[in-house]
Amino acid sequence: MTDSLKILFLSAEVAPFAKTGGLGDVVGSLPKALRQMGHDVRVAMPAYPAIEAGYPGVEPLPDSLPVPLGFGMLQAGVYHGRLPHSDVPIYFIAEQNLFNRSQIYGYQDDPYRFAFFSRAALELTRALDWQPDIIHAHDWHAAPALTWLATTGQGDDWFRGISTIFTIHNLAHQGKAPWGVFDYLGIQTFSLHEEAYGEVNFMARGIYHATMLNTVSPTYAREITTEAGGAGLDGLLRHRHFDLHGILNGLDYGVWNPMTDDRLPHHFDAENLDKRLKNRRALQSRLHLPQTDGIPLVAMVTRLDWQKGLDITGHVVDLLMRSYAGDAQFVVLGTGDGRYEAMFAHLESLYPHKMRAVLAYDAQLAPLIYAGSDIFLMPSLFEPCGLGQLIAMRYGSVPVVRATGGLADTVLEGETGFTFHDYNAGAFWEALQRAIYVYNVDKSRWQHIQQVGMRADFSWQRSARSYEQLYEWAIARTNG
Repeated sequence: MTDSLKILFLSAEVAPFAKTGGLGDVVGSLPKALRQMGHDVRVAMPAYPAIEAGYPGVEPLPDSLPVPLGFGMLQAGVYHGRLPHSDVPIYFIAEQNLFNRSQIYGYQDDPYRFAFFSRAALELTRALDWQPDIIHAHDWHAAPALTWLATTGQGDDWFRGISTIFTIHNLAHQGKAPWGVFDYLGIQTFSLHEEAYGEVNFMARGIYHATMLNTVSPTYAREITTEAGGAGLDGLLRHRHFDLHGILNGLDYGVWNPMTDDRLPHHFDAENLDKRLKNRRALQSRLHLPQTDGIPLVAMVTRLDWQKGLDITGHVVDLLMRSYAGDAQFVVLGTGDGRYEAMFAHLESLYPHKMRAVLAYDAQLAPLIYAGSDIFLMPSLFEPCGLGQLIAMRYGSVPVVRATGGLADTVLEGETGFTFHDYNAGAFWEALQRAIYVYNVDKSRWQHIQQVGMRADFSWQRSARSYEQLYEWAIARTNG
């Protein structure tokens, strides 16, 4: 039995308080699983407008937090609450000018905003008189904390000897900033080979300075050490490959459970797939599609972004809607890049009796799509882990995916879904045709694929044990 560890999570987003993608889901779920294993876990994130406006169950701490920076002190406010359905404390770092904005990301001063958050979250541990064994930083936004700890922080008794973990959720976003951000943080250090002259790359810094590294699937951990997948940091990742581990993301089974999900009109499990059919009809009814049984209802729930493989999707959906693989219906839920929104809107206008494009973020509709569709598409160009395929399998929708990153680790050809390798519409269409063929001609095999996917264990409890091991290795490394 591992001794109880004190672990501080640092992240720019934590579900349900703020979320743009998988990062928020992970940091909203993993701490709860670690807490159930007996560890003292706490989480810190910035206080965005929803927190400042008065989020239910979130209260301000009475004292402000002085944050030492290169030019002197800047005061931060701190709110505190709990992760839902847990006793895991979460702290929100408030600074009106930096975080009270309409979006989480996308500003010129993002590196300075998250540098301040990182430095303030470290200082908060001293104010709470709670000294962590591990600081677990997520993506580039929390990497300034690791950079400060490995440099200036080594001169501070409070922080010396703390082990660090850096989790890469998406290597493509790197947090590049002018060198002046180090003056802002009060850091003196050297430039890395991966940094252009006068530039700081916080993703590279996190990789360089962390005690141990991980990413969110074993295949993605291998892919990012190659020139094709390394986004310019593959050399640095190869240099640290002994310290780089792939740990598959989990799914919060408290949220994603077709037996208890109150967003579904009809509950079901792997033994009662006939009840699932009622969700399909509820989905067709809600989207005003013909309530036709016996034809595949194909779906996507996705951020409309180039990474998600949408460049090869339009042609495939067009072939599907033209009945080149037999009669079918198609539903997409998502928002994002205007080009892809226009593409799906155009396709719906061509096939209004067979297709719906819901170009919005709708957290209530998504579970019904997972529970009511037969086939779920994820043709991603790259996918560090992916949660969509895990939810789809849990809800009995059979995934058709490109075998990259976490998709390659979780969807097994002919066992839990259907896969393709080459990134082109032809390979994607072939895989979808294979799925539809089995759906149409071999109902017992189709049901078996559904049931194997529904019974697979992608719980956070399984992943949390791997993180516990990583923490132990990091502490052993720090203690020599």
